[in-house]
Formats: sequence, C-alpha cells, structure tokens
Amino acid sequence: MNISHRHIEVFRAVMTSGSVTAAAALLHTSQPTVSRELARLEQLLGYGLFDRIKGRLLPTAPALALYEEVQRSYIGLERIVEAAANLARPDGGQLAVACLPAFAHALLPAVCRRLHAEAGMVRVAITPQESPLLEEWLSAQRFDLGLTESVEAPPGTTLTPLLSADEVCVLPDGHPLLARAVLTPQDFAGQPFVSLSPQDAYRLQLDAVFAAAGVARQLVWETHSAVSVCALVREGLGVAIVNPLTALAMAGQGLQLRRFAVSVPFAVSVLLPQFRPSTPLAARFVALLRQEAAALQQRLARL
Repeated sequence: MNISHRHIEVFRAVMTSGSVTAAAALLHTSQPTVSRELARLEQLLGYGLFDRIKGRLLPTAPALALYEEVQRSYIGLERIVEAAANLARPDGGQLAVACLPAFAHALLPAVCRRLHAEAGMVRVAITPQESPLLEEWLSAQRFDLGLTESVEAPPGTTLTPLLSADEVCVLPDGHPLLARAVLTPQDFAGQPFVSLSPQDAYRLQLDAVFAAAGVARQLVWETHSAVSVCALVREGLGVAIVNPLTALAMAGQGLQLRRFAVSVPFAVSVLLPQFRPSTPLAARFVALLRQEAAALQQRLARL
C-alpha cells in the first residue's frame, strides 16, 4: 500500500472535526483536496472508511479501529515534540520518577513541595510501582530516577542510600500502651494486630520476631499497604508495626507512634539510570530528597 503520512493526516482531521469542510480548515487546505486525499486512501485500503448519508460522513467500524491506531501514533509524536521542547528549558524540563507506592504517599509529596518553593511550576511525573517491575523499569532507563527499598542496584543503575531507620509501632488515640515510650514484643501479647499481607517481607520479619519472643497476637486484620494498616489502626481496630515514613505521614488525627524495642530495619535508596542522560533538575531533586530524609530522621529521633 502506497499510503503516505498525508493520507493519515487527512483521515485524522476528518475523524477529529467530523466533516470534510472542517478538516480542510484544520489543515489549511481546500475541501476538494481533502475529499480527493480521503478517496485515494479508501482506494489504497480497498474498503470504505465513511458512509455518506445525507451529506454527512459517518465512520465505519474499520475507520473507528484505524482511528484508534492513528491516535496512539499521534499521541506518541506529541509526547516526543513536548519532550524536545522541554529539553530546551534550562531546568531540564519534566522529571520522571518511579517509586514504590509507599514513597508516593509518604516521601515524595514533601520533596515536591520543596521543589515547587524553589523552582515554581516544574513538571514532575511520579509513577508508583511494586518490585520487581519497578527495578525492571529503571534498568530499562525509562525514568530519571527511582526510589526503592532495595540495597542492591539492578542492572544498568547506580544505587545510593538515602535513609535508614527502623519500623515503628502505631496505635490509636487513647490506647493503654501509649503510656510507654518504647514497646517490646511482650506488650503486644493478646492485642488485636493489623498485619501486612502474608507474603510481605516486613510481615515475615515481624512474625519471626514475635515467634522468637513466644508472643501470640490476635491477627485479626490483614491488608496490602502500610497506609491501609494505619487507617485501620486509626479506627481503633488494633495496633501495628509499619515503616516509619508512612507512620509519620499519617501521625496525628487518631494515630500515635511509639518506638519498637526490636530493630526491624527499613531503608530507602535512590536509583539512577546509568545510560539515561542526567539533568540539572534530576540532580536538584536528589539533593531535596536528602534534605527531606534528614528532616524525617530528626523527627524519628524525637520519638
């Protein structure tokens, strides 16, 4: 098929505008030219794209299917043009960040606030994703930087530690255990406990801690995310132990924090792609991440 880009452009204009006349105006050409190009496209394809009914063009089923493919192509082209324009900006344009879902809720919003205070309306795209797909995306150089709990760099990336802390206890307002500054495994004996899913790495560590201490909890509630764990605790449904970032983000308004006597390490690392060009914006964002991490460690030290 000797189909040209011009044929597709005319087809898209007709589909978008709804008529040959409007398509001609959109393309800054004449109505006969649009009609001729459209007829030629149908001839090359070997089937009709529109039904002509009372002077109106109604797209056929093949036309609608073809339009979906054309739109995907044009959206991709528009993104390329936008990216090219952004590269001319001194701030490096848009920043693409991939992270674990917990960081999209508990760490990155504060960093974005810091960035906005410095640079104004800088575009930042945050994409939450679970491991191991997160690491696969970063290895594929699809993002400017990533945030992970991993301590080993995936292929094609460099890893830099950002924050190291311990899991903390979360309790609802008015709970008797709030009288203690530090909670031991024995304090949780017989307590309704909100857990992460059985496959979660931190859940497995905590289960091992309580098993070693010979402590039986009431394992009543299970959920997939630390945010959900804290929400259930805030409703008075039990107590829990979660990562410190989520706990700090949700502290107050019915949720209180206490230190846990047993160290359950929690780490955050920055992943940078080795083969994706770095930008001043990415470097500044990493610096702001370090500032926010330092502030969070100060807050944790006051528990």
